[in-house]
Amino acid sequence: MKNNLNRRHFIKTAATGALGLSAASSAFSFNILSQYPLKDKYRVAVIGVNSRGSQHIQAFAKIPNVEIAYICDVDSRARENGIALALKEGVKTAPTGLVDFRKALEDKTLDAVSIAMPDHWHTPAAIMALQAGKHVYLEKPGSHNPAESELLVEATKKYGKIVQMGNQRRSWPRVQEAMKELHSGAIGRAYYARAWYTNTRKSIGYGKPAAVPEWLDFELWQGPAPRAEFKDNLIHYNWHWFWHWGTGEIVNNGVHFLDLARWGLQVDYPEKCYSSGGRYHFQDDWETPDTQIASYDFSDGKSILWEGRSCNARDINGMGSGVSFHGENGTLELLNNSYKIYDHANKLEKSAEATTNTVVDQRGAGFDMDIAHFTNFINAIDKGESQISPYPEIQKSVLLCQLGNISYRTGRALEIDQSSGKILRDKEAMKLWGREYQKGWEPKL
Repeated sequence: MKNNLNRRHFIKTAATGALGLSAASSAFSFNILSQYPLKDKYRVAVIGVNSRGSQHIQAFAKIPNVEIAYICDVDSRARENGIALALKEGVKTAPTGLVDFRKALEDKTLDAVSIAMPDHWHTPAAIMALQAGKHVYLEKPGSHNPAESELLVEATKKYGKIVQMGNQRRSWPRVQEAMKELHSGAIGRAYYARAWYTNTRKSIGYGKPAAVPEWLDFELWQGPAPRAEFKDNLIHYNWHWFWHWGTGEIVNNGVHFLDLARWGLQVDYPEKCYSSGGRYHFQDDWETPDTQIASYDFSDGKSILWEGRSCNARDINGMGSGVSFHGENGTLELLNNSYKIYDHANKLEKSAEATTNTVVDQRGAGFDMDIAHFTNFINAIDKGESQISPYPEIQKSVLLCQLGNISYRTGRALEIDQSSGKILRDKEAMKLWGREYQKGWEPKL
């Protein structure tokens, strides 16, 4: 064991050197580390496979030293579909299907869990997994509220396991390239970032109380959340738009783009946040805003603006979602997995087109939109590779989104402690820092 620990420390030091997260170069150390495997197979449980969890299955199925041991979901249809998908993707032995993921945590041979459950489950499930000695790949946003983020950061440090969040854009080759351009001064000092997301989501109507479907364990689906009646417009996606379980569009999708904005500007916590908007497009049960603006001011003369339009998909700069950076000498537009650089005369100085699934880069594997990020998670466990998205760092981006929601819900600007991200001098706003839990389900260390 001592030799393995020494080797792990040596490998990590040799591979990463003095590089920080902002360099975003850890993904390119795969070949350096390939000769130092610690295990032949890492056994993983995928938890929550109705939607995004399907991509977790597809990604892990492509990583040679991963075995998908369990498929866990409270929806029996999703479990069956998840097992079938794993076999279709080439998994040789069918994973075991479980309703309750906690049974998988009892398996001492299980190395990691991959969580794609609803937001209200993210932190409680991750902490349960850490306490069971498992590494955690956690779908964004990783927490339902800032108090949970703080708790998960503490748990990550206490239990000494890898916790990686699913903000996979940090692993995309053109995104990494764009950040290097930005940080090397391609547009001079960058001082402003604009991030946006648009969609044409339909009305969710007015839900009616209904019998719980026979294929659903609704009690376990609610888990840590205080109990509420089942309605016919809640599951499986519309929970995003109810504060009781979800976090709205800014946390659902904004976290990807606000994370890139924060990374590009190299900022941490803001000093001020203000957000406004509303549920404008339809009149229905939807509680979170479908149209939202959030602005963030930082002490070093930088700011970020977020625009979310859930029900109007008119694009910006030719893309339905993206980030643009504005600086002393020009603008860098980061549009999905491609980017463009313009000078102040609006002249295109550089255009880097998106890579495709067929591109083979120096990591030695065909690139797709997920595989690099999941592989980095496994390599961080297996070879001590530096994480691209360690949760203690990425939670700062999640907090930007959550602060936007708190400002929106209180209807006023927030002053922020730049050393901790906490809201200053506003007791009402701080009431939204955490939440109430179903008795006996409170996450704790």
